[in-house]
Amino acid sequence: MADSFMLLLVVLGGYLLGSIPSGLVLTRAAGKGDIRDIGSGNIGTTNVLRTGSKRLAALTLLADIGKGVLTVYLANALVGGTATYLAALACFCGHVFPVWLGFKGGKGVATFIGLILALSPLPGLAFLLVWLLTALVGRRSSLAAIVALLVTPFFLWFLGEYDTARIFAVMVLIALWAHRENIARLRAGTEPRIGSAA
Repeated sequence: MADSFMLLLVVLGGYLLGSIPSGLVLTRAAGKGDIRDIGSGNIGTTNVLRTGSKRLAALTLLADIGKGVLTVYLANALVGGTATYLAALACFCGHVFPVWLGFKGGKGVATFIGLILALSPLPGLAFLLVWLLTALVGRRSSLAAIVALLVTPFFLWFLGEYDTARIFAVMVLIALWAHRENIARLRAGTEPRIGSAA
């Protein structure tokens, strides 16, 4: 009974941590209004950058990464094992489907980064490298994110981290769904480039 309670606690805690809308909170606190009324309407780092504040965008990125890192740390400290993977997935789902915003949240990339860095640092660094190289070549944040997301489970599997690969494969599927409009624009050639105000 106690084990079940702790499992529920870390999973619910992971979801609630993930659901904190960092970009919305920070832009409102800075007097920038509702980030959902700016640019793409997304609450993530790329759209926060469209407010013209690199500082706010950097803070949003760090906060969203931090949600993932903190979730893994707390889940490991309290329970560990399978519970940590479930808490990580819950955190990711919290970011994409936050209860506070009618389940309409961000696309999960920064939180994904925090989770993968905390659970498996080497694939996490590989994610960042793939994102950076793709962004430099393609000049589109969404394309860089999608490519890095897709590569991650395969890299984890190659390293023999099968449980981690499975849980991140689920996250990737959710993230691709969250990026469905970006994917459509990429196919149409209308996706904004990095630094664009659109």
